[in-house]
Amino acid sequence: MKFSVQRDVLTEAVTWAARSLPQRPAVPVLAGVRIKANGDTLILSSFDYEVSAKCEIPAEVESPGEVLVLGRLLADICKSLPKKPVDVQLGEQKVVLTCGASRFELPTMPLEDYPTLPEMPPLGGQIAADVFSEAVSQVTIAAARDETLPLLTGVLMEISGEKVTLLATDRYRLAMRELTWIPTNPEAETSLLVRARTLSDVAKSMTDGADVQLLIDDDEDMTIVGFEAGGKHTTSQLVEGDYPKVRRLFPDATPTHAVVETAALIEATKRMALVAERNAPIRLTFTDGELSLDAGQGENAQASEAMVAELVGEEIVTAYNPDYLREGLSAFSTDYVRFSFTHPAKPAVLTGQKAAEGDDDPSFRYLLMPIRVAQ
Repeated sequence: MKFSVQRDVLTEAVTWAARSLPQRPAVPVLAGVRIKANGDTLILSSFDYEVSAKCEIPAEVESPGEVLVLGRLLADICKSLPKKPVDVQLGEQKVVLTCGASRFELPTMPLEDYPTLPEMPPLGGQIAADVFSEAVSQVTIAAARDETLPLLTGVLMEISGEKVTLLATDRYRLAMRELTWIPTNPEAETSLLVRARTLSDVAKSMTDGADVQLLIDDDEDMTIVGFEAGGKHTTSQLVEGDYPKVRRLFPDATPTHAVVETAALIEATKRMALVAERNAPIRLTFTDGELSLDAGQGENAQASEAMVAELVGEEIVTAYNPDYLREGLSAFSTDYVRFSFTHPAKPAVLTGQKAAEGDDDPSFRYLLMPIRVAQ
């Protein structure tokens, strides 16, 4: 095997293929990236029995062949190379990589022990890459980050015709984003529970401007989901289990709401968090025309700040985890955010709003549990 390829093209492809490789694989070959050179194409792939990745790039192939090498090491090497063409040649037991004056020799791994990549499911539909990326980033912040409850580390994707709904919760907050897509079957009805980490990696990597294609099976025994865009392909095993019925947590009516400038509140929350030790809550007091923020108490450091807020309904005092509040606010791209309340001790629903006055946009909702504090 011998081929030549542009350094930046190779680096991006190797990084994509190696992105989900396990740090401590149960079987050594699962730390590898498989490289196949044939014709004028280079195919790089990886698979750890849960997530697979494959990328096709153009290359000048002098002699075809296949090889398996350590993926993370190859990715690190490619990132460090000078911006010159990379020549790769397979020797007897090592791969020789040359770029300018740099030369590396990498040991090969046994190809016969490497698992076969799963077949890609059929095309289910496609979503604009920028819409998909924004929606995933908004929702994955609310997914659980530990494996205590594996179900909550996933994002529930509900598909109904041209509508896709993403939901995630870690029991302290809930994010829901609704968007439209172009389905292959306009009458499709299904739901998928995808690992939030995998979904986030896909959304960040598939941003080349092309639509993201969602690959799904329509049968009830579906076990994997696939994504394709810009020559990149990936599959992921679905999380098993029944996701909790979280939609019912959103209240039917909210008699009180307040509108605040998003950027100003994010900065104020960051300042308050400086004195909120160990994620102690930040208290928010909404009154007519003003929002007051307070953090810290007793002999500890304290901080307070006030800003303009438009209040409709009764005055309200509540408190939130500063990180959960800041992450939720940062997920909005609108100039203003609306807090909708039913009661100070019950969750608030945050939605985006273009102006201080007018209607909010319910396509993205962030529900946040309050923290009980002494009055």
